[in-house]
Amino acid sequence: QVQLVESGGGLVQAGASLRLSCAASGRTFSTYTMGWFRQAPGKEREFVAVISWSGGMTYYADSVKGRFTISRDNAKNTVDLQMNSLTPEDTAVYYCAAHRARYRMTWGKTDFDSWGQGTQVTISS
Repeated sequence: QVQLVESGGGLVQAGASLRLSCAASGRTFSTYTMGWFRQAPGKEREFVAVISWSGGMTYYADSVKGRFTISRDNAKNTVDLQMNSLTPEDTAVYYCAAHRARYRMTWGKTDFDSWGQGTQVTISS
């Protein structure tokens, strides 16, 4: 498994931007797809965005497409999530996750075997 530590959450007003970052350690970062998920109070954890091991492919949930951008820096072992035009519906704990298999790009929750501790994002109206 890999150790993941998220940062960058906070409280902002609707329409603002936030950038989340996730630092990884423990295995060959550049060979694993990375993803971001979120969990709002009383709801299931849901997929947000995923990026392939090389960074060449990305995929987003419909709810964030056009507003969020996932990126990675394999030299620094980091994956970021730039979030723009935030709305109260984006309020959740955001989790960084590492795929369980090398060189595979899928985005089901069970496809990921390493998770960060989560960072709270709160959007006020």
